[in-house]
Formats: sequence, structure tokens, C-alpha cells
Amino acid sequence: MKAAVMREPNKPLSIEEVTIDKPGPREVLVRLKAVGVCHSDVHFWDGNFPTEVPVILGHESAGVVEAVGSMVSAVKPGDHVISILSPFCGTCEYCLSGHMSICHTINREQFQRQMTEAPRLSIKGEKVGQFLNLSSFAEQILVHENTLCAIDKDMPLDRACLIGCGVITGVGSVFHAAQVEPGSTVAVVGCGGVGLSAINGAAIAGASRIIAVDLSDEKLQMAVRFGATDVVNPSKVNAVETIKELTKGGVHYSFECVGLKQTAEQAYHMLRPRGVATVIGMITPGVNIEVPGIELLVTEKRLQGAVMGSNRFRIDFPRFVELYRQGKLHLDDLVSDRIGLDGITGALQNLKDNKGTVARQVVVFD
Repeated sequence: MKAAVMREPNKPLSIEEVTIDKPGPREVLVRLKAVGVCHSDVHFWDGNFPTEVPVILGHESAGVVEAVGSMVSAVKPGDHVISILSPFCGTCEYCLSGHMSICHTINREQFQRQMTEAPRLSIKGEKVGQFLNLSSFAEQILVHENTLCAIDKDMPLDRACLIGCGVITGVGSVFHAAQVEPGSTVAVVGCGGVGLSAINGAAIAGASRIIAVDLSDEKLQMAVRFGATDVVNPSKVNAVETIKELTKGGVHYSFECVGLKQTAEQAYHMLRPRGVATVIGMITPGVNIEVPGIELLVTEKRLQGAVMGSNRFRIDFPRFVELYRQGKLHLDDLVSDRIGLDGITGALQNLKDNKGTVARQVVVFD
């Protein structure tokens, strides 16, 4: 198959012929139809987060099942599926208590092939790293069955792929991690694909006021289409003070979708007492967030993280498809551009440069 291979950080990806193995007992071979280019890919492409090379990046994908292993029960050939980077084992403490999204942090080895087995991906006998157990910047993926969810075949796959990362991260954090109440106030810091999805989720949840915060006026305009009732540009006003003034004391919920120390701390400070700040953005390893301890005590504010929207993806994905059908989940408006494999390097650079018109660029396979 053809794939976009990263051999060095911050260098153009090369389109190469990659050998992909046959499915093992619990593995599934999927022919991809569409892959979103996510800011998380940028963090590994530019070296901010280390990864082995050569590697095939990409993780926000949807396609059609081609073959399954002998023990696979979740999907069958011909199924349309969405992938996710947070698979579940189904037996650990976190899975059994309903917190499947953090299973992968302690059971990573069971979703990968062992050193004694043939690699899933290789180039002329050389092993190629499988990014987040997926490696979706390719024509096919070979994955554990618990990374996939089957969906209805009438769902457009160039929209469905977005559900697998950006949308579940944003909407799922609203529904599951923060549990936004109808009539409450919400602030979303950062209006890229994840932030726009959080805004969309807050609107579906019935928030009465949704304040979008971003340095780009273009992204703030997009945020209004997704449900924002107010917009704040921190380059023009003090974001925290403005939000406190708009809401007479601060929001009930805030979502940090950038991945910076400064914005995470701002998300905390814009809360009213007993408010909940949820950090969604990928903060660089080694960077700490500081909040005033005595205020945390006396105001009962909460600062929490949420990985992949605290999802239960085999429940969530079909529900999100239905919300899209009803016109409530604005996946069409998330797609900024459709590209081929050879356009991925440019797409990553667009995200790194923080171009205001970019929400999600989608790789579409013929």
C-alpha cells in the first residue's frame, strides 16, 4: 500500500510503498476512505512529542473492513468503521468502572504485536512504527478489533472520520467529563477542530451562553456557526476579566483546547465558584499548571483533564452519527479542505502556522 512516512521531525513526509501484514487472531484490516489531519499529529511531526522513526502518523480515520482475524467478533468484512486511538481491553479496573478512555494508558502492550512477531508495517523488511496503534496516513490500517466501531453505511466517511478524534474529544468532554447542564454558561479557549466541537457539544447540551476565545477573528466567526453566543479575542481585551463581566462572576464550565500553560490557567481563572475547568489540549511534557491553592479550597473550583472526551466510543459514535443526521452535529462545517496523501505535509504546516481558516483538512482516498 501507499503511505505517508515520517523519517525525520519537521521534514516533508515521503509517499512510499509499505508492506502491511495479514490480520492476526484479533486484528482487522481496514481500507481507509478518509483521514482527518489533527493537531495531535503536528505535535509528533514537529518533534514536540518524541516518537520512533520511521513512522506513519495519522489517527482520525474511517474506512471499510477488508479482512478479519479468526477471533474477531466486533466487525466483519464490508462493515463501515471509525477508528479510535484509545482502545479498551474490557477487563481492567477502568473499563469495568466505565472509564474506557484511559484503559490504553496501562494496557498498551496488548494492542500491539510482540517483538517476536512479524511487524504489522514494514518497508523492505524494516519495521515501521505504528502511530497510536493506528498509522492512518495510509491506504490501509491493521489494528486490534477494539480500536474500531461499526457505523451505518449511509454515513459519509469523509465526515465520519472526524468523529474518531476531534469530535469525540470536544463533544465527549462536554457530555462525559464536564457533564454540562442545560442553561449553564460555558467558555471554550481555542477554536480549532476540537474547540469548535466543544462549542457544538455545549450547544447540543443546552448551555445558555457559550463564549468562544481565540486570537483569530476568522476562527471566532466560525465558532458562531457552531453555537457560540459571544466571542472574545485575548489580543484585544483581557479574556478572563471580560468573561467574568459577561457572566456576572465567571462561567460554570470552561474547556482548554490549546495545550498551553497560560491558557490552562486562564481556563481556571474564568470560572465562578464551583466551576469546572477541563483541560483537553496536549500540554508539552514537563510543563506544570499553577493555580492558587487557597482559592481552589475556598471556591471549590475543579481543574480536571479529559482524554479523548472520556469516551465510550462504541456507544458514542453511533449516537454522534444520529446527531449529524438530525443537523445538530455540524461535521460539514468542520471540513476546511479535502486533499490527497501528498498534501499531508502542507496540511500539517497549515495547522502549525495556526491559519485561521483551518478547522479540519481531510485526506480522501479514491
